[in-house]
Amino acid sequence: MAVDSAVASLAQEGKYLSFVLGREEYGLEILKVQEINGMMGVTKVPRTPAYIRGVINLRGRVIPIICLREHFKLSRVEETEKTCIIVVQVQSKDTSLTMGIIVDEVSEVLNIGRKQIEPAPSFGGGMDDADFITGMGKLEEKVVILLDIDRLLQYEDLAMIAEVGAE
Repeated sequence: MAVDSAVASLAQEGKYLSFVLGREEYGLEILKVQEINGMMGVTKVPRTPAYIRGVINLRGRVIPIICLREHFKLSRVEETEKTCIIVVQVQSKDTSLTMGIIVDEVSEVLNIGRKQIEPAPSFGGGMDDADFITGMGKLEEKVVILLDIDRLLQYEDLAMIAEVGAE
């Protein structure tokens, strides 16, 4: 019973946009996703961490872009025709920010039921900085790592990204 309440308080059943980074598949709540775009020219902003790629001009709005692969400390790879930017709405404390995340490939929209969601594993040993993983979606022969985009970036990171978008 405690497992069910933990799952209910984190990953919720519903629709998730799944995407790939390397060999792993991840899912974001579809309600956080505004749109999906192919790669476009990103303007680098000086003195920002490597995972902050810069900004794009999206129909007259300056949108900060982060590379999720680099934010997860995965090796950088060449962009392909499948590389894309998922535009999301991120909420942290009293800050709301539209930003883009670069992923290797968008897969599909998944409908994940409550019984298909397992709690996120505990890694122990000070590895609790993965609290942005809200659960594991079990679908047929694969596992989809469910992410909370609001928790993915710490407040300090979000403030820095908001500053990049304002420049």
